[in-house]
Order: sequence, then C-alpha cells, then structure tokens
Amino acid sequence: MNSRQSTAGFMAMKGAGYYSKATIGAKHVMDNAAGLVLDAIERMAPADDGTIFRATDMGAADGGTSVDLWRRVLKDVRKRVPSRPIEMVYTDLPRNDFAQVFRMIHGQTDIQSYYPEIDDLYVFASGTSFHQNIFPAQTLDLGFSATASHYISSTPCNITNHVHMVGATGAEREAFEKQGANDWETMLLQRTRELKPGGRLCLFNFGIDEEGRYLGHTGGVSMFDEFNRHWRALADDGVITEAEYLNTNFPQHYRTVSEFIAPLEDSSNPVYKAGLRLEHIETRVVRCPFEQDFTENHKDAARFAVEYLPTLRSWSEATFLGGLDAWRGSEERQDIMDEFYGRYQKAVAAAPKGHAMDYVHAYLICRKEG
Repeated sequence: MNSRQSTAGFMAMKGAGYYSKATIGAKHVMDNAAGLVLDAIERMAPADDGTIFRATDMGAADGGTSVDLWRRVLKDVRKRVPSRPIEMVYTDLPRNDFAQVFRMIHGQTDIQSYYPEIDDLYVFASGTSFHQNIFPAQTLDLGFSATASHYISSTPCNITNHVHMVGATGAEREAFEKQGANDWETMLLQRTRELKPGGRLCLFNFGIDEEGRYLGHTGGVSMFDEFNRHWRALADDGVITEAEYLNTNFPQHYRTVSEFIAPLEDSSNPVYKAGLRLEHIETRVVRCPFEQDFTENHKDAARFAVEYLPTLRSWSEATFLGGLDAWRGSEERQDIMDEFYGRYQKAVAAAPKGHAMDYVHAYLICRKEG
C-alpha cells in the first residue's frame, strides 16, 4: 500500500500552452457537445434581474481547449440576460499554470480569446480542487467540467502490475472503485451546495461506456496497457527502480454509466436528498484526431508518432514524474521522461496500426431543484 498521495500535491497538466496545443481531441469533445450546455441554459431560463451570473470551468487546465465552447455559451448568456454582469471562474489544482489562462484570456497567445467580444464580463481563477468547496452556497448559476472529474482526491493503494485502475484486479480494483464512488459523491454534493436553485451542472466525464470502451481502448492497441508496458520495461532495464514502478498510479477512476447516475437517482443518497437531479446522460466516442489524420490523409507513420505522443504526454507526464523518487534531480527526471515517451514514440512509428487515443465520455446534465 502507498501513503495515499494527495492528487493536488503533484498533479498538473503540462504548462506554458503545451496542453491545449497537444490535446486537440479534448477540444473536439467540448466543441461537439456545446449544444448540450446551450440547451441546459435555455431550460434554466435565467432571469434578467441585474444580479451576477456566475459560471465556472472546473479542471480547466490552461483554458485553451474550452475557449470556443465558452465563447458560444457566454455570448448566449449575454443575449438572455443583458443586465447581469457575468463572472467566469476557471478552477484547477494549485500547480496548474494559471498564468497561461490569463495570457490566453487577454490575447497574449495565439488562441483567439472571447473576452473582448462579451460586455460586462469578469474573469477569475481558483486554485482549489473540485473535491472541495469552491464557491459560497447558492452563488453558482452554471457549473461545467470536461475530461477532469475522473481524477480522484488520492490514490487508495498501489497497483501491483499496472499503472491504471483499468488494469487492476481484485482488492486493488475495488479500492479504486470505492475511492471513485466517494469522490464522485463528494464532488456532486459540493456543487449542489454551491448551485443556485434552478442552476445547471454540465459534466463531460471520461468513463467506461456500455460496450466497455474507455480512453485509448476502443478496439485497437490499449493505451494504458502501452503506458504500463513501457514503464515496466524501464524498471526491468534498471532505468527506474521497482519501487518507482509500484508507486506510479494514475489518480483516476473511470466510472461506468451506472456508477455515474447512482447518486442522482437513488432517493436515499445524500446527493439526491440535496436536490441534484439528472436531466440528461449519454455516451459518445470522439475519434483521435491524430490517428484520423494519419489513416485518412498523410499515412506517414513517423509523422503520426511525432504528432501523437505529445497529446499523451500533456496529461500523463505528471503521474509518471510523481512516481519517481524525490532524490532524483530535475534533469535526471526529465531524461527519464524523454526516454519513456521516446520508447513509446518509436513503438508507434514502427507499428502504428491500432494506436489511437479515442475519447470516451459520459455527458451528464444535472439541475438543482428549487
């Protein structure tokens, strides 16, 4: 068993704009499902009463992947409630690159910001986990999170022969499922407390769909198995220690649809009792853009490998760095990362068929009663 390392202590998406540039698929997920958020706002029918309209993007990373969704959503809100100031709050863990968020918002990157296009808009940030309170009670109109709430607050145990809970079995798998259920309930309770009556919570979550598919596991080469294979090889080759291999565990739980909706449909659950109700749920698979470009257009295996690996590295590197011993210096740690992702890239270039990071999400829209 490990020491239940807190996710907030080490987790951050790769900064300086790397995340949004590399993680194009996450942007496609949000862009393609923005209509679900717009429909939720229409059902909300917010009153034009001059009060602050507060929205939040939880687990926003550098803000680049959601910028076009928020452009559409906040413009829609502005049309519906012209008298209300809009407060937009980006939240993520303390190690997140919030400077990049504000550089993007204020037009200092190559991403087109929505900020100059919307009147009476105020942008803030909070370095607080969504497993905790973020806002005062009944002050949130619209909560949103995409590809984020699969992160659990801490890893409940080490996984003996894998790096992710999808490869765990027995008591280890059960420990992650229990942690995932507890954290999901806690997160929903926090948001229910924060939402105004009639407010909406829109969650696009990584999960396991009805056909057993999940991120990078949709019929070809299984991405998390590949992560484990290359990390295991580094241990076998003496690049990392056996303890470092065992201490590397993604702080994630991929929930099934039934696990997602249980707190929202069980009348005895604290979430249901607090007034949060499920309005909509569906699952979708969004194809990996790099694999699609490779198979349908350029067909260059080496190019595919070069373009594909950064999207994996953008969100996974913190977990692998977190598994390394503290005595290693920063240069050595980065050398190990370069070796690890370099091996993965060479494997993809040599045999590209089946490699893809297809996105598998459950899309939930919830409302606060009242």
